[in-house]
This record gives sequence, structure tokens and C-alpha cells, in this order.
Amino acid sequence: MKKQILTAAVLAAAGAQPVWACDLCAIYSATAAQGGGKGYYGGVAGQFTEFGTLQLDSQKEAGHGEYIDSLISQVFAGYNFNKHFGLQFNLPIIYRAYGSDTMRGSVSGIGDASLVGNVVLYRKGDVDWTFSWTALGGIKFPTGDSGRLNTPDSALPAGIGGHDLALGSGSFDGLVGTGFSSRWKRAFLDGQMQYGIRTEGDFQHQYANDWSWSGGPGIYLVLNDNYTVALQAAVSGEAKGKDTFAGVADNDSAETIVYVGPVLSLTWSENLSAHLGADLPVSRENSGEQLMPDYRIHAAVMWKF
Repeated sequence: MKKQILTAAVLAAAGAQPVWACDLCAIYSATAAQGGGKGYYGGVAGQFTEFGTLQLDSQKEAGHGEYIDSLISQVFAGYNFNKHFGLQFNLPIIYRAYGSDTMRGSVSGIGDASLVGNVVLYRKGDVDWTFSWTALGGIKFPTGDSGRLNTPDSALPAGIGGHDLALGSGSFDGLVGTGFSSRWKRAFLDGQMQYGIRTEGDFQHQYANDWSWSGGPGIYLVLNDNYTVALQAAVSGEAKGKDTFAGVADNDSAETIVYVGPVLSLTWSENLSAHLGADLPVSRENSGEQLMPDYRIHAAVMWKF
């Protein structure tokens, strides 16, 4: 029993980091919930991102106080049918404040909900080592307000478009991803990747397909039968091409961003897992004129019933 409890706790801690897609729909991975087998789980996840650097074709330019402060809170709940397969429902609640030296505004409401299936493809381990490989697939529903997609750029500050403020896309989109976690005694390495397959939504707008990733090495500061505490040096990022309006490319929409930052994760028994992390961008490339992120902070708590 001691061996089983410790192995389950380690697998949960290694998967406790969320897999973030684009800023429009953060998806919290259920990998952490699958260490204990069949049952219900739920929790909350959140990400705050400050956008305050105006760039034109990847080059910083002088602005007039333009900014977006984006907070996405994710409520999620799921059920594991067994140790290998589970379903998870995600509902984002979004708040974005934006403006410049001469303008202020905000948008808020629910975003696009999603239903995701999580599969453990392979898992093995003992007290000294563990390895797990997972996959996910799902669909995003058009539950968020897409009205801001119809806002002309001339009505917004420089570097901010309607696609940056819209709470939803008006489209049904596909989500696929995979991840792994590995550990040798107190050292571990994990990685996750998610790809969004976008379709045309409201106002003939189509977000470009996007993919996001995260992972890196870490060490367990505390590792025992009852709880674990881990510190990770994480590298994460996101990339997307140009959105389109009625089939015409939007030049102010493609981006590739790479972040680095620490992540502190913990588990308690086989029920609770949580994390807190911060990311700083080390590479920001974009097309056209866009506001780029200065930093982001993310946290999550999950409880398995």
C-alpha cells in the first residue's frame, strides 16, 4: 500500500501543471486526476496575463499606454471511468480590461466551453521511478459572446483588435494533445502539447490553428507517503498563424511566444493537487501591429472525490 500511494502521488504531481492553449480557451489537463483511478474530480484554474508591449513585425515600437489585462478563470469537472480514460468539462470565465492613454474599456463573461477526453496510453513505475504517457482529444463549443469580432480596428487602441477581446469565436473547434511525465527518485521531467483545430465562426472570422506546449526538468523538495512538493524550471510557449476574415488573412494576428519561469506543485494524499507558476517571455515574434505579453501568472487546484 505504501508503494501504491507514493507512486500515485508522484504521477499526480508530475501532471499537475495545466496545458494552456491560446489566451481564448485555457484547458486544464486531467492527468493529475487520473493517478487514483475511477471517480469524480473538479477544480479551478486561472491565468492572468498582462499585455503592454506594442510590436510591429516583431520590433518594439513606441505606444501611447496601450494595454490588455486578461484574467481567465477556468471551472472544470470530470469523471474517470477507470485508470485509463476520463472525460472533463471546462467552462472559462473571462475578464479583460483594455485601453490606452485616452481610452478605457472592459469585457467579461463566459468563454467557449469544451469537453475533453483524456486517455492514459502507458503508465509504469515503482517507488524509485515512474513514467506516464497521456493523450487528449475534444471539442470546443461556441458558448462565449463573439460580438467583439465585429468591432472595427479604428474603434480600438493601436495593437488591439476585436479578436483580442472577443469572449468566444462562434465556431466549433477541435482539440488534440499529448503529454508525458517521468521521474527518477527526486528528479523529474515532463512535457505537454496541445493543438487547436479552428473552423470559421461568426462574422466570417476564423482563428488560425494554434498549438501550445510546456514542460521542463524539476526536483521534488518533499517526497513522502502523504504529500509531495516539487519545483520545476518550465519552458512554455504558443504559436499561431494569421486569422482570416471572409478568407482574407488578417496581418495583425500571427505570433510565436516562448516563456520561461518557475512552477511550484504539490499533492496531498491521492486527492489534492495544485500548482502556482509565473512566466516571462524570452522570445516574442508577431506579424503586423500587436500588443505582446509582458508576463503571466497561473495557478490551479484540483480535488478528486
